[in-house]
Amino acid sequence: MTGKAEQNVVIVGGGYAGFQVAKQLSKKLDPRRYNLILINSRSYAVALPAAVRLVVDAESKLEETAFVKLDRIYANGNGETKVGVVTSIEAQPGVPGGAVVLANGERISYAVLILATGSTSSGPCAIPENEDDVLPFVNAWRQKFAKANHVVIIGGGAVGIELAGEVKDLYPTKKVTIVHGGNQLINATYGNSLRKGLEKRLHARGVEFMFNEYVDDIPEPGVVGVTTRSGKQILDADLVVSARGGRPNTEYVTSLGEDAVNGHGFVKIKPTMQLLNHPSIFAVGDIIDWTEQKQIAKLMWHVPVIVANVVGFLNGVAPTKKYAGAPEIIVITNGKKGGMGYFGFLGGFTLGDWFAWLVKSRHFMVPHFRKDLGY
Repeated sequence: MTGKAEQNVVIVGGGYAGFQVAKQLSKKLDPRRYNLILINSRSYAVALPAAVRLVVDAESKLEETAFVKLDRIYANGNGETKVGVVTSIEAQPGVPGGAVVLANGERISYAVLILATGSTSSGPCAIPENEDDVLPFVNAWRQKFAKANHVVIIGGGAVGIELAGEVKDLYPTKKVTIVHGGNQLINATYGNSLRKGLEKRLHARGVEFMFNEYVDDIPEPGVVGVTTRSGKQILDADLVVSARGGRPNTEYVTSLGEDAVNGHGFVKIKPTMQLLNHPSIFAVGDIIDWTEQKQIAKLMWHVPVIVANVVGFLNGVAPTKKYAGAPEIIVITNGKKGGMGYFGFLGGFTLGDWFAWLVKSRHFMVPHFRKDLGY
């Protein structure tokens, strides 16, 4: 696949990280020299934070607004979106350039490759890659939540908390239990004020908790009851939902050799965000091997580094801009009207329901997401 130019700059993944990089590079690359190609499994980007409401609440009609076509992100039309799934990368260590291979066998060469494939998850927020499967998946989960009498959510991180809030919004009297491996919600990155504050808010809505417990296997559909690893039983659980943390979507990267990723599947990078042994391959977003919480907010710091270094690399200049980490920032919703935010600077501080409503809970930032994509 080639456009007007002889060389391609290829981005794999059209989520928040991928489309932000594509948007910025389209303003900076000379289309006479480079074709900018964004490869994504769907023709649209998904406002993933909104998935917790999308799969619970049909009245939200988020399927009409949270899926946004990737056709208006390119400055002056300088770029194209290709629907496909990359299954492997062809590259030699230390040798510039290479190619990606798609599931259909197509091979696309690159002068620079940017990996932005994000995380994969399980449960209701694991939106299918095939577009034809998306709406049936969403509708099936809405029906499951509607029919259930006792929803048990496995994982008390942000997704589990937000799912609980959405269920309680729509079905206030439905039993909801969160099973979490830690002794408090989320993790110690965020401090006790946020963790206890969210627990208190959910408890006030009737959500129950089982801390220091794990569920290894999600029961098959139709099976009532679930047993934790320690042997505790929830006999009336008729919908057990996985809200475990995501895993890096990097299986295709192992085609570069097992040393391209760490033991957990994160892509090993230099501070310039280049892969260790492949200077013309960059990685951004959730997939990078960097000690930080994986969140969209980090892209404010990731994207400028990637864009500057890619442009420099293409112009024959050794990349010098380095990523040095970013403060921890999170906003976790509790239904449409509440939640809490945490900011990891000035010693770390939290903000409450009004702030969470203002920035996230009322709309999951979907209007901003659509505007960012040109809609």
